[in-house]
Formats: sequence, C-alpha cells, structure tokens
Amino acid sequence: MPGYCDAAPGHEWHGPYHDHEYGFPLAGDDELLERLALEINQAGLSWLTILKKRDAFRRAFDGFDVDRVAAYGDADRERLLADAGIIRNRLKVDAVIENARRIQQLRASHGSFAAWLDAHHPLSKEEWVKLFKRTFRFTGGEIVGEFLMSTGYLPGAHRPDCPVHARILAAGPAWARPAALKRATATTSS
Repeated sequence: MPGYCDAAPGHEWHGPYHDHEYGFPLAGDDELLERLALEINQAGLSWLTILKKRDAFRRAFDGFDVDRVAAYGDADRERLLADAGIIRNRLKVDAVIENARRIQQLRASHGSFAAWLDAHHPLSKEEWVKLFKRTFRFTGGEIVGEFLMSTGYLPGAHRPDCPVHARILAAGPAWARPAALKRATATTSS
C-alpha cells in the first residue's frame, strides 16, 4: 500500500495491522484463509472498512476454521448474506466457502496451504496471479498481490526505512529467503 508506512502508524485501526500483521509470515491454514477472505472482501471497498468489520467476519465465519467453513451449506450461506456485520456480497461469500474447500484439497496434496505456497515460491506476481486464478475463486491481480505481500510471499509491504521492515526480515518472510533473492537478482540483471 503506497504510503501505508506514513499513514498507518498511530491510526486506531491501521496502526496495529501495519505494526504487527502486514507483511509478517503466516503459516496456519485458518489464518491464511482469513487473510485471503479479507482481501477478497476488500475488493471495491476500503481496507479500513474491512478492519472495522474483522471481528464480525471472524464470528460469522467461525474463526475461519477451514473445515467448518468448507462444510457450509445453503443455510450458512443465507445466514452470512443476512449478517449486517460483514460484507453481504453473494460472490464474495461463495468465494470464501469454495476457497476453504480448495484449501482442504491443498492439504491433501501438499499438507497445508502454507506448504502449497512454499512449493510454488518464488514466483513473480504475474505467475502467482495465474496460479491463484486456476486454484481459487475471486482472486484477481490486486487481491493476490495484497494477499501475498501481507503474508510475506511478495516484498513491498513496508518501506525499507520503516521500523517494522526489520522485524519482518527477522521473522523470515518467504520473499527474503535465498532462492527468492537469487531469482529477484537474476530478474533485475536480465
């Protein structure tokens, strides 16, 4: 997010997300589903709207427990579409449910969503977008880019001079691993 390092610190909602979550690696399937769901729901809206509704999303989607969300049927879908605390968009609700089912499939083939991400890392943003479009629903370029930046698979969440940047590096994001750095160097020198 351009300028996020300038605007977020000290902000009631953006500050904590900027300082403690944005760009830090995530490994749990439930956490990754939550972040993907929030990025999907942000499409066409402000990130502030999503942050303010985050607790309601967690309640509505059973803490983003992958197996519970994947088991949702028509009654759950209607419950979600009637919940004024979240974004009541049928395409987005359906995408979250279907993406939970697809994460279950990734568990069967790779062990976890994070292992699937690691198995494909490093990729360029364009390659990631193609892969996500084949694998998940409602995942365009902006959604995929923000999801990957926010979870440490693509660089750029923070400026290098932002104090949080050093903490993210210490946490070992995927984009800073040797294979990713080697690929980035090869891409820039070609």
